[in-house]
Amino acid sequence: MAMYPALLAQAGNTAVWLAFAFIVLFALIFLAVFARYFGLWIQAKTTRAGISLPNLVMMSIRKVNPTVIVRGKIMAVQGGLTDSYPISTRALEAHYLAGGDVLKVIRALVAAHKAKLGMDWQVAQAIDLAGRDVLDAVRTSVYPKVIDCPDPKKTSTGTLDAVAGDGIQLKARARVTVRTNIQQLIGGATEETVIARVGQGIVQAIGSTPTYADVLENPDMISQTVLNQGLEAQTAFEIVSIDIADIDVGDNIGARLQADQAEADMRVAQARAEQRRAAAAAQEQEMVAQVQENRAKVVLAEAGVPEAIASAFRNRKLGLMDYYELKNVQADTRMRTAIAGDGMSSPSRSDARS
Repeated sequence: MAMYPALLAQAGNTAVWLAFAFIVLFALIFLAVFARYFGLWIQAKTTRAGISLPNLVMMSIRKVNPTVIVRGKIMAVQGGLTDSYPISTRALEAHYLAGGDVLKVIRALVAAHKAKLGMDWQVAQAIDLAGRDVLDAVRTSVYPKVIDCPDPKKTSTGTLDAVAGDGIQLKARARVTVRTNIQQLIGGATEETVIARVGQGIVQAIGSTPTYADVLENPDMISQTVLNQGLEAQTAFEIVSIDIADIDVGDNIGARLQADQAEADMRVAQARAEQRRAAAAAQEQEMVAQVQENRAKVVLAEAGVPEAIASAFRNRKLGLMDYYELKNVQADTRMRTAIAGDGMSSPSRSDARS
């Protein structure tokens, strides 16, 4: 019986040691957590960011960087963003987990708030998650940027070539001042579209000008014409101004086209004349062949005359005197033909033939 008090005393000592060890372990864990998050908690506490120590611990458990969230919330509070619309810690964590840049979005919102651009948290995070640089967009809205038209990196000549109404080529370079349109930044066309539209507008404006001298005299006319076309529609930018930086006179495209057209017309005329000549030559050969054919028919007909005369003698339809009279008529006809032809044939020669 004396052993029970000893066992109870020993069990009590063990429980005390276990409780002491648990308290020490808990204290060490608390000190480790406190040492890790104490600086962030003090920052959040002194700046009224509204982030408690347990929230910092839970952020690490949710794989969220507490330093980013605390810095973002502090910037939002100090920048006066929370006075206009609430930005909760959970919203910052959700944006971080979605792959967004929390600090860049907060900086953009602070800049937009100071510039009174009217951009809220929902729009800013949507722009950031869409892959656009929201901070650069806000900067461009406050401080407009200048775009070269055409883009010198993508063109070999670096100029916009257009032809005026009188056929003179003009080579122009323009500088477009734009600022970001926050409301159309999501889904709006980029700089390439703006450059293409401005280039198209400049070429169209120069082409509608009667003479190149009008463009050289008043280049601002081209800028105003292009601005009035509303080229910034459905783009992420608003065009502030279009300035013609340089304009040079190129070739006389109209004269070259007229010369090329005249040469082409000459070749067509030559081809048609050659066609008519070939048709005439073919017709001439056909006539020659027809003459030869007719001559052959005449020779064939003349060959049948002696046979017809012999048949007439046999049938007593032709007498000897009639035959001699026929020969005289033929001789007289040949003589007249020779005289009418070259005037050199003699009557004796015609008589000899008869």
